[in-house]
Amino acid sequence: MSSEVSKTMPVIGVAVIGTGFGQKIHIPGFEIHPRTQVAAVYNPDIDKAEVIARSHDIPHAGDRLEELLALPEVQAVSISTPPFLHYEMAKQVLQAGKHLLLEKPMTLSATQARQLYHLAAAKGVVAMPDFEFRFVPAWQLFAEYLAQGYVGQKRLIKIDWLVSSRADAQRSWNWYAQKTKGGGALGAVGSHTFDYIHWLFGSVRRLCAQLSTAIPERPDPTAGGELKSVDADDTCLLMLELADGTPCQLCISSVTYEGRGHFVEVYGDRGTLVLGSCNQKDYVHGFNLQAAPAGKPLAEVEIPKRLAFPQVYTDGRLAPFIRVVDQWVQGIDAGKVMTPSLREGAYSQLLMDLTHQSHETTSWVDVPSLDVFLDQKG
Repeated sequence: MSSEVSKTMPVIGVAVIGTGFGQKIHIPGFEIHPRTQVAAVYNPDIDKAEVIARSHDIPHAGDRLEELLALPEVQAVSISTPPFLHYEMAKQVLQAGKHLLLEKPMTLSATQARQLYHLAAAKGVVAMPDFEFRFVPAWQLFAEYLAQGYVGQKRLIKIDWLVSSRADAQRSWNWYAQKTKGGGALGAVGSHTFDYIHWLFGSVRRLCAQLSTAIPERPDPTAGGELKSVDADDTCLLMLELADGTPCQLCISSVTYEGRGHFVEVYGDRGTLVLGSCNQKDYVHGFNLQAAPAGKPLAEVEIPKRLAFPQVYTDGRLAPFIRVVDQWVQGIDAGKVMTPSLREGAYSQLLMDLTHQSHETTSWVDVPSLDVFLDQKG
């Protein structure tokens, strides 16, 4: 826990909106952090909201967002509902002057993400996306090695995120299977990937993408198992040219049995770095960093204690989420925007939009600078 977040300062009351990932990670994360307390929980089914509230000792439960936002003990809100609900809910939160922690993908379009960014600035609140990889020790060490110029002049970046989470064709049809609702592998994990590419390597100059759906139908349990059409992607292939000219190859798939896992490889004229995890069951646990000077074999690099989590949990997502909350609380205390902010969230969303555009036009697409994009109207 950061020493900058004082345990003696007032506790921040948080309303948790969304009770899937919200109940697994957000509620326990806010309960563990010394400066946050869950004051309210939202679910469109009031009975479910009340059951969750009772099970976690949460004072308020509701199925009307405006009522929870009116509670004086709610100073901040986290949103972990499906993506198609994010924009309207986040807009309500920001208009109410509440601080916001927003799950990815931010919205259904970069225009919506840009509007939220400007609204947060106008309201003077601290709004952050939950980009957890920035807060994982192995990733932080990776960032340090890159910043120190370990690989020298970059020649190639290769990213694979190959898992089997949706490889079973009997997995249920739901919002995740629908492109218009923000479903698909690109939104689920491509949003993370685009953020860490920007964080670690800088802006993208242009990109070319192909999206595909290997499993075109899935059974809908709410319709007696009737097969329904899937139009959200489950495999994404991208070529990117970074602003500094470095080529980057990205391959994402959620339907690869025995896929290699999640790896980021950086090859340069002075050395190589490989960050990766084969863990198919937990997308945070299991990362290690390997490094090699030019012409030498890869060797694992020990993670220094200064970067290690003070405590790890069965679910690997919890420890980095607590660090995200820590960053958010620091921003709220200081009254200033923290990184990552909705600025970075909007850039991730812009790259997702342009990925779809490239796929639909079967062409390379130029990526505007983030400042130019954010300055546009609408």
